[in-house]
Amino acid sequence: MADLEERLEAFVKLGSFLREFCEIFNNPEENLTKNPWTEELQKTTSAANHQNGWFTKENVLFSLARWGEVLTEERLRTWLASYDLSQTKNKTVALIMAGNIPMVGFHDFLTTLLTGNRALVKLSSNDTALLPFMASYLSAATPALHDKVSFSEGKLNNFDAVIATGSNNTARYFAYYFGKKPHIIRKNRSSVAVLTGKESSQQLTALGEDIFRYYGLGCRSVSKLFVPKDYDFTPFFKAIYSYSSIIDQHKYANNYDYNKAVYLMSEFNILENGFLMLKEDSGYASPIATLFYEYYDDVEGLHKKLEEDRDQLQCIVAADLMPGEVPFGRTQYPELSDYADRVDTVEFLLKT
Repeated sequence: MADLEERLEAFVKLGSFLREFCEIFNNPEENLTKNPWTEELQKTTSAANHQNGWFTKENVLFSLARWGEVLTEERLRTWLASYDLSQTKNKTVALIMAGNIPMVGFHDFLTTLLTGNRALVKLSSNDTALLPFMASYLSAATPALHDKVSFSEGKLNNFDAVIATGSNNTARYFAYYFGKKPHIIRKNRSSVAVLTGKESSQQLTALGEDIFRYYGLGCRSVSKLFVPKDYDFTPFFKAIYSYSSIIDQHKYANNYDYNKAVYLMSEFNILENGFLMLKEDSGYASPIATLFYEYYDDVEGLHKKLEEDRDQLQCIVAADLMPGEVPFGRTQYPELSDYADRVDTVEFLLKT
């Protein structure tokens, strides 16, 4: 069995490779050295896009680049420093992956292997290319990891714990099916932004990254704005205009047209600019190409509301307004310690 140092070294090598791959991808005219793994990952990113139209090369590359940034020896060791990893149990952890954005389940995969466990992975049908490549690379980098990852297409058997990610509906099924095993079961989460009307154009443009990255399909994607009474949306629309080319993606455009037709037939009042619709709504999870908004009376009252609804929220974007807030433009740049649903996966695996 690979010890912690070997496991860490494998992921550090993967991070280095991802950084090199992104450099080659972004500088195709440069005479940068390629290797068989680079060629294979290029094929894999294309396969991911063919399988899932939302996985554009730009978004897949963005995800790979983000993982390349955090998979360094310094950041991995800093993250794990507060845990006692000397006593690992070598259990089999079933990982049921979502497929909404590229590499969405990689953090669970990472923590499972770093804590000395085996990963039994059930992939989403929307994302079957990227994680198997990562597993193959890690196995080649550290042969002791060769038997630590397996993929299952059928019913999961012979596992000791489970981490399952899905919708609120599938979470009920997961709870019934896996309830007798140690488990983490994740439901739908949304992210919101709190505006005051005093934001700079740079902050509002950065907010566009939080809204449009991955077409708004991630739990860290902002799907709702909280704004004060009489808020003027004109500066917001002006600041996000640089993202207008998103409407050129046909799947996004189809959703925009469909949802706009539904809103108009239902006689809802909407604000729109040709590539994004704003609808006043008390919900959190807005449809693709739509952003909900809700007025608030005072920050203190809004803070109380958001605290009461924390089990529905992943990120709160704001500027010096909310505890634990995320700065504008940074929701898709989580640290290794930014756990989904704020459940410490490492601690769970060490105690299981």
